[in-house]
Amino acid sequence: MAERVLLRVLRGASDANIRFTGLRALLLRLGFEERIKGSHHIFTREGVDEILNLQPRQSFAKATK
Repeated sequence: MAERVLLRVLRGASDANIRFTGLRALLLRLGFEERIKGSHHIFTREGVDEILNLQPRQSFAKATK
């Protein structure tokens, strides 16, 4: 399952159709640490400068604009 989610993310063609639970599981499997503040799930990892801030929208990850 994580491999399919990773392929969808890398393709970049379907940002609005990625299930939040699958994306969250992928990030945790890749070694990211999760902090939750309200509906925001904030992921960090040593060696990665960017902070990933995800929100669920229904059962999908909210697409960025």
